Amino acid sequence: MPIQINLDKILEEKGMKSIELAEIIDITTANLSILKTGKAKAVRFSTLEALCKALECQPGDILEYTAE
Repeated sequence: MPIQINLDKILEEKGMKSIELAEIIDITTANLSILKTGKAKAVRFSTLEALCKALECQPGDILEYTAE
């Protein structure tokens, strides 16, 4: 899929663990893992907003389009 999820990179830059982020944005660690691995079929704008707020970043920092 040409959409790449950069959550691992951002978490590392922020010094944050996945479990911390899941608690902050109120989703399960399993759902966060699905998103991080790119297996999610969709992302709600409310989830994307919560991610951006918690990580102090922009949607484009999390989602990246790469031509195949």
